[in-house]
Amino acid sequence: MKLGFFVTNQYLPGESMPQKIQESVEQVRAARQAGFDLICTGQHYLAAPYQMTTSLPLLARLAAEAGDMQVAATVILVPLHNPVELAESVATMDAICGGRFIFGVGLGYRDEEYISFGVPRSERVGRLREALQVIKLLWTEEEVEFRGRYYQVPRVKPATRPVQRPHPPIWVAANSEAAILRSARWGYPWLINPHATVPMVAGQLSGYHAALQQAGHPLPQVLPMMRELYLAQDRETAYLESRPYLAGKYEAYAAWGQDRALPGNESFTIPYQELARDRFLLGSPDDTVREIERYQETLGINCLIFRMQWPGMEHRQVMRQIELMAREVIPRVKD
Repeated sequence: MKLGFFVTNQYLPGESMPQKIQESVEQVRAARQAGFDLICTGQHYLAAPYQMTTSLPLLARLAAEAGDMQVAATVILVPLHNPVELAESVATMDAICGGRFIFGVGLGYRDEEYISFGVPRSERVGRLREALQVIKLLWTEEEVEFRGRYYQVPRVKPATRPVQRPHPPIWVAANSEAAILRSARWGYPWLINPHATVPMVAGQLSGYHAALQQAGHPLPQVLPMMRELYLAQDRETAYLESRPYLAGKYEAYAAWGQDRALPGNESFTIPYQELARDRFLLGSPDDTVREIERYQETLGINCLIFRMQWPGMEHRQVMRQIELMAREVIPRVKD
């Protein structure tokens, strides 16, 4: 089991971005010392009601503190970007990280982003498919020429390549059934989102495994899942201390339409206690160890990425959780 620490890059309006970045630096140092295997952060634009750092510059800074941890972008909204720029930026990140970068990709779901970047949302799947083709060609081929529907690359001899061969791992984030099955047909690890309940994930995994087999792809070596975690000495404290921040985060998700990307009639505009049930990991070290073992045994998860901070939460609360992880959780799940 590998454990990841998600670095929050969304802040409240008026908070000092330099200060929040420095706090993230201290959190990554603490996570490294605690025994985490991976750090990551996400990407959105025009992220009101929050201000938000862009992911690759932030990850480049944090990589200096990461030691031998892997560094992941979870995720890059690929259809909003040019694949040549992404290929060279990710290759640069892989060099900065000494060959430990993970390229997480996704479609995104917010109209504000697609409209602002001038990309029709109806083109997002086709753009993702073509962009990944271009990126992998630029990373692996001695000579490349590409003429697609969305992207054109003249005959060139690429020289900017990642450290990892043939290329950094590519994880595909997906919420809807169609997107999950697509990641399986393409043969990529599915990065399981933190918004779904455990029973929902179990059902989605069945479809993912079946689609992998049908497409002739082996089960990927890594099956990563993100989870919201608030760790305290007891469950009641974890519930009460997390609520002001995690409830606010999911109110923003509801406003963005994230719940509509999930199967069924999921809604995030429900009481916090109901929202948290079997979706968030809120509890003691014992609770946390039991849930990690449950995810591993019942879902086959072997990489868990924890989001332990949300906009407005104080730095000291994050550091206290990392300390608890180091003392009472990580030694028990990594033995």
